[in-house]
Amino acid sequence: MTATVTKTLEATLAPPTAHKERRLQRTVATYRRALFRSFESGADTQSAVNNIVTRYTLTSYAKDALKNYVPELLNTYNAEELDEDHPIRFTNRGFKIDHSEEREHGFCWRVPQAGRGNAFWIPLRINPAQRELWDDLFDGNLTVGEFRLQDRPTSWVLHVTVEYEVAEPTEPDDPTPVGFDIGESKLLTGCALTDSGTPTQPYIYDGGRARHLRKEMFTTLRRLQERDAAEWRIDDRFGHYQNALTDIVEKASREAVEYARSFENPVIVLEDLTDIREDLDYGAWMNRRLHNWAFARLTGRIEDKALDAGIPVQKVRPAYTSQTCHACGHLGSRSSQAAFRCTNDECWVTEYQADINAAANIAGRLNPWGESLAWKPAGDDSPGDGSGCDTTMEHRAASRHPRQMTLSAYSSETSSRSEPSTVGSPAAHGG
Repeated sequence: MTATVTKTLEATLAPPTAHKERRLQRTVATYRRALFRSFESGADTQSAVNNIVTRYTLTSYAKDALKNYVPELLNTYNAEELDEDHPIRFTNRGFKIDHSEEREHGFCWRVPQAGRGNAFWIPLRINPAQRELWDDLFDGNLTVGEFRLQDRPTSWVLHVTVEYEVAEPTEPDDPTPVGFDIGESKLLTGCALTDSGTPTQPYIYDGGRARHLRKEMFTTLRRLQERDAAEWRIDDRFGHYQNALTDIVEKASREAVEYARSFENPVIVLEDLTDIREDLDYGAWMNRRLHNWAFARLTGRIEDKALDAGIPVQKVRPAYTSQTCHACGHLGSRSSQAAFRCTNDECWVTEYQADINAAANIAGRLNPWGESLAWKPAGDDSPGDGSGCDTTMEHRAASRHPRQMTLSAYSSETSSRSEPSTVGSPAAHGG
């Protein structure tokens, strides 16, 4: 079986000449007039939009995109107003690029223009990390979807949606579950379970940089608004921070998949966070902070990269993963953001790094036969694929040495943000 992967390629247009800049600006202005006129008229069908956009000097690719987009805004999203900086959308029929290694910028894009023979070429500065996909796009190995041109204060940016088929990963007979916990203190924590169910080589991607960026973004934008700064300056700062946060998500998701690949027969296990915003109930202040984290975004990027790498992904219920002891299954206490304490006197675990404990629980839920919520049942904890299995108690033998285990964190030579994690030691926790 195969699965379809959808990605968005990004490139910045090389600085255009004054003549080409004027043509780009004219195209943007005309497109937005057509968009706003169609939207304000309530044109909720393609035919209604066509009657409006016909009079505008736009290429048919832009008009067709408007005929698809405006009814979607009105009927699907129930939009009440439009932003001022909508990108120009084009249908895939109008996409054309050229490539030559002899040029300073190898790729060039043919900018669609109304009128026969009016289109012009402009060099592209592609994202180096996407070079292979741009090569496949030029060779015709990818299916092009909609593409968009966005004007920014200092540059023009082209986004191209592409699709391609990859073999859908199948779960191995003897899988190594690799669980990932997404949080605020530690943005991403991974932990694999060996054959014996023992947590092995945890991985941590610290969330400090992302928290700092969000705090700085909030403060900066508020000050700019208080000073009545120009709109383009506010947009520029917002874009700067969003790009930095996107970079963190991309790096964290890439390292997560690299970590999973370091184990034999890996299966990535993620929490099913479909309804996380509805389920969170920690008070308005904490909810606001947690909602700021792009849970779905990071999860989605891990899934995309895992699919490319041929690693299967499974979803499990998130209930009590941070409050349950991974060793004995009893509910414990989290006395601090970083520490989990098991309250079962018969368990060898005393205090454990909380995020690693949660990641180990998530990994353990790949096999629901081993789940247990001894003191506070949370319903069916079967995987997100709908397979039904009874929840049973997993019997674990008590350790001969009732002390905390020390785990060596996963470290990657290419990772600059993963940090060592010592789960604990007898000396640190009173032996």
